Amino acid sequence: MVGQSPLDPSESRTAVLLEPFVHQVGGHMSMMKYDEHTICKPLVSQELSFYESLPLAMRQFTPQYKGIVSVHLKKDSLGNLNLIASPSLQTDSCTRLDKAIGDSSVTIWHKCKWAASTGTGSEHTLVKWSHTQLTKTFKDSCPGKMLLRTDLQHRTDSLLEDANGNQPERNSYNPWGLHCHRQHLNRMSSKHNENKLHQFLLLENVVSKYNYPCILDLKMGTRQHGDDASEEKKARHIKKCEQSTSASLGVRICGMQVYQVDSGYFLCKDKYYGRKLSPEGFRQTLYQFLCNGNHLRTDLLEPIILRLKALLSVIRKQSSYRFYSSSLLIIYDGQEHKENTAPLDNHLHFQRTNRTASHSTNHSRVDVRMIDFAHTTFKGSKCNHTTYDGPDHGYIFGLENLIKILQNISEGK
Repeated sequence: MVGQSPLDPSESRTAVLLEPFVHQVGGHMSMMKYDEHTICKPLVSQELSFYESLPLAMRQFTPQYKGIVSVHLKKDSLGNLNLIASPSLQTDSCTRLDKAIGDSSVTIWHKCKWAASTGTGSEHTLVKWSHTQLTKTFKDSCPGKMLLRTDLQHRTDSLLEDANGNQPERNSYNPWGLHCHRQHLNRMSSKHNENKLHQFLLLENVVSKYNYPCILDLKMGTRQHGDDASEEKKARHIKKCEQSTSASLGVRICGMQVYQVDSGYFLCKDKYYGRKLSPEGFRQTLYQFLCNGNHLRTDLLEPIILRLKALLSVIRKQSSYRFYSSSLLIIYDGQEHKENTAPLDNHLHFQRTNRTASHSTNHSRVDVRMIDFAHTTFKGSKCNHTTYDGPDHGYIFGLENLIKILQNISEGK
């Protein structure tokens, strides 16, 4: 209830406070951190249908689906909004949740139980995520400082004010995830009371193994609207595609963060930046994503290209699938090994020596994952609107162009 302390000791034994996911670089829906290896997002039935019937060949290119958890809003006496996950309130169809999460949540549970058994106040166990604390947490949670460089700095500045109207240090972190989190909390609190249970998907945190996760979020395909879109929404999405590289390349940038070793900052771009890019601007930004401030990370080009080609092969075989409005993440660690720190001039082309020895090491430092399937449709889907034949040619067009651009970069073009 409003006005009470965040959680009483008995509730803290069975509740997990959801934290903002600080490495969200795109999208509009808030991604939350459940534990170190698990994130969660509001459940959309069409996305759930996709994960439940995911073809085996695609599993290496999507986050692992871990189940469903119930979530509710909670306000403390200061009016701070919290999102609380209640594993004990799962639906009957998701009783496998505890097994799915495994040992990754043990630390959180032990902390909650320890606090309750020692009489520690729950307000010290479960952090209250006010706007001020969110700002501090975003800065403290990232190994490197976040630097935002965008043409829309005025838009960003308005997001950086805390609950008291104070502005924290500018350019200290990527504000996009914070922006999404605040909007989501405001929507939930305006539409629903605290007793309302919301179902969230639990998914693998695909960047958890990286010390300095460099992330490129790409909106794939030449069409972005789902079959269920209204005429107004359909027209809006078609216009965005026509005015961006979605039409010309089948792919556009929706968000980016790349660690700059020379400054110790993350360079960040948002979806508004990506929408304005020409095909040449897209190529330059892709090049920038692979630059660490000192040199081009050519050691990553071959493993990224090979993984994209493997994905392309899989997508070509998926008949009836249409991945409308889905994204593709390209991820690598900004903390590179010493053998890859030669100047840019020495890395215009792949080094042919010792390629076999470094092959597996390079692959372990990059990842390519498809995400966001709320508008994905396929034959047999519970939420199917239209049945299509053959593979998703718009998605394939985007992948082919992406591979071609990366190959040109690797050849020094």
